[in-house]
Amino acid sequence: MTSLQMQLNAELFGALKIISEDEGLMKKAVRSLKRIASQKQAKDADVMSLAELEDIVSQGEKDIAEGNFQPVAIDDLWK
Repeated sequence: MTSLQMQLNAELFGALKIISEDEGLMKKAVRSLKRIASQKQAKDADVMSLAELEDIVSQGEKDIAEGNFQPVAIDDLWK
């Protein structure tokens, strides 16, 4: 864990300690953290893994070797 991460953890837990006595504020904090976590998960889901990319390239190479492809004019790529 880096120094910055340790500092951020301390700030986070310090803020949680302050609001922990107020149930309403804790509910708001939990909702906000859940929203942030779901955004992070959605972003992570959008990223293609290297293995997935290698599978796509491998399948494309097989298709080309078997002649299963349709050539596309370069100008058609910009439409």
